[in-house]
Parts: sequence; structure tokens; C-alpha cells
Amino acid sequence: MSRALKDTAILWTSLLILGGLALFALSTPPARVWLWQNTGEEDFLAQIKGLSDLLSDQLRPPLNLAPDIPVEPAGVNPFGVNVFLEQEADPAKRELAVQMAADAGFHWLRQEFPWEDIEIHGRGDFEDRRHEPARSSWDKYDHIVALAEQYDMELIVRLSNPPAWTRAAGDDAGEYAPPDDYDDFARFVEAVVSRYRGRVRYYQLWNEPNIYPEWGVYPISPEDYVELLKAGATAARAADPDVRIIAGALAATINLQPDAPPPANSLSDLVFMQRMYDAGGAPYFDIAAVQGYGLWSGPTDRRMHPRVLNISHHLFLRDLMVENGDARKPIWISEMNWNAAPDGVEPRYGRVTLEQQAEYLPLAYERVRHHWPWVGVANTWYLKRATDAWELNSQPEAYFRLLAPDFTPQPVYTSLQRYTRDLPVSP
Repeated sequence: MSRALKDTAILWTSLLILGGLALFALSTPPARVWLWQNTGEEDFLAQIKGLSDLLSDQLRPPLNLAPDIPVEPAGVNPFGVNVFLEQEADPAKRELAVQMAADAGFHWLRQEFPWEDIEIHGRGDFEDRRHEPARSSWDKYDHIVALAEQYDMELIVRLSNPPAWTRAAGDDAGEYAPPDDYDDFARFVEAVVSRYRGRVRYYQLWNEPNIYPEWGVYPISPEDYVELLKAGATAARAADPDVRIIAGALAATINLQPDAPPPANSLSDLVFMQRMYDAGGAPYFDIAAVQGYGLWSGPTDRRMHPRVLNISHHLFLRDLMVENGDARKPIWISEMNWNAAPDGVEPRYGRVTLEQQAEYLPLAYERVRHHWPWVGVANTWYLKRATDAWELNSQPEAYFRLLAPDFTPQPVYTSLQRYTRDLPVSP
């Protein structure tokens, strides 16, 4: 064997030995703990891949998060939960859901007031004639507002989901598609805000306008959404100057296909938000909103890659807000959790065990409370549904739940209840 070949063999042997020693060192319990705390991965090979991602992060420019700039509103209770109270036909079950949300330590109820369920039959018509006898379409929502007050909770009211009469194409344009006339939306917003003036302060105008189906079959358009937001925010502030407007929660996606045929029409949340600023949208929202799902890694994942969707993804949006002079606005997380879909159900949103879900959600709130001063409220997705339709159809959406439809607590409900009760002081 030549000297060159011997030197090459020695080099590769040395590298293999060093690599083996490095892997051995990384496999020790202290190293595994560190890897979990920084990658959000529990499997060793996934942790090694995560470590390489963390190292590559160092090659990108650092984000400007402006952590020392105070946001307004500041110091809010971070514990919120999404509820579907309007789907509970029995008022007693509606109240039990609110009571159990309060017992788990939640302060905020993020509740949609679906436009199609309030102004049902036509412009200015707030009577529900889908049943006999006819009744006021406000009754159910009056009860929800009263329940929040009874249990000393606050509502984040989401206004979206137009009735079919607002579109010439009806629901053929998509059940969640925006109205043809944005003034119709403004009038609806004004009616809701006027009715609950002084009782509800936080309104979220739309949801996920950057993806299908929330913008219907139309091309995704940040510019059109800004016009809708402007109409709604202007009407809301005229009806109650004390309201706070939350922009529609942006879905985390890397897609760049705004003009694609549905269901592929979607646009990166980062691109969407920048175009909102470019379209002059900043004056029309007080709080930005994101979806904060953990998806395929845990709550300790600190990797920052624009094409990786994890619990830390919203930091890119914070950096973008700072760049656009909006550092004093907070980000509120509209939906946050991990999916505990059982075997046999498509893991469309990742898959964790019930035990992991119970561990992960309190840890996510730890990051909100101690590491992300620009985040105000983080709303868990979700408390419960009124029926088991999602489960019967094997939809993974069912398995974010904290309570089964019959109110049986899931492990994650119990763990979060324990976490909030053990806090030394109210956040």
C-alpha cells in the first residue's frame, strides 16, 4: 500500500473514531437533555438532525426581535382557549364548558360569532327563522357574553364566515369566502360591536386569510384582505372607540401559490404580512395574530429556518413587524397545541401521544410567559366540540381537544389545570 493510501486510511479511521466519540458523547443523558431543550425532538436521530439545523441557523443573519420594546396591551393573562359554545344547543352544557375552561385556569375564550348564524337571511335581518317558532339570532350570543362575565373571563370574538347571501356566487365561492361588498361586513361588525359595547373589547376580523378555504376559491390577496380589515376596523372603532382589533390569524405555511386552483391557493404568512404592510394595513389592527401549532416537534424547538414550521416560527413575523416599525404591537397566538391522533387517523398535523400532548402544552406556556415578551395571549386549540362528528369521520382535528364531547377530561386538560394552579402568582 502506498504512503498516500495509508495516510488516507488513517485520516478516515481517525474521523470515524472522532465521529463515534462525538455520537457517544451526544448520547449521554446530559447531552440528550440539552438536545431536547433546543431541538424539541425526543428521538436521538431526530435530535442529531436538529443539531445540524441549529448549527446552520448560525449562518443566517440574526433576527431583530426588539425584546426590550414594550408592547401594548402589556401584561395580559396569557391563558386562552378556543371554544365552540354556539354549537351547544343546551344552555346548561354551554355553561358547563365555560366553567370547565375557567377551572383549567383559562382567562380568555376565543369564540367565533359566525356571521352566517347571526345575520342569517338577509341584510339587517337578525331573526332566526330556521326553526319554529322564530327567535332572535342574538339570543345564543347574548348568553355566551353573559357566561363570560359570570365566570370573570374575557372574550376574543372572531367575526368571519359570511352568509351565502353576501356573495352572488353563494357558497359556490366557498363557505368562508369574503363578501362581494365589504360594506356588508362593516355593517355586520358595527351591529355586533354596538350590541356588546363595554362588554366585549377584543375582536378578531377574519381567520387565516392566507390559505384555502378561508378566502374561498379566490386568489389569496393580502391587498383585498387589508380592504376588508379596514372596513371592519373602521366600523368597529366608530361603534366603540375602546375596542382592540386583532388581525386575522395567519396560518404558518411556506407555500407561494396564491393564484393556484383551490384547494392549493395559499401564500406564505411572511409574504402575506409584508404585503399587508405594503398595502397600508398597519393602522387597522392593534394586535397581530398567528397560528402557533407545534406540528412535528415539541415546545422546546428553537430551530429558526424559514421553511421549517415549528413552535418558534412566529419569531420571523415578529422580526418582520419590527422591520416595519410595529414593534409596539403584540402577537397573540390564536391556536396552539399538538395533535394526539391515534393510529389509523392521518397524522396531518403531526402525531404525539396523549402523554406527550399533556407534557408539551404547559411547556409551550412556559416559553410564552418567560421567553416571548411580545406574545400576549396564547389560545389553546381547543376545549371541546358539541358532537363526535370529527371522530366518527376520522378527522385528526378531533384530537387537539382538551375535553371529549361528553366533557370527559383528556390528560392534557388535567396537566394544564395542574400547571395553572401551581403558578406562584397570577400571570
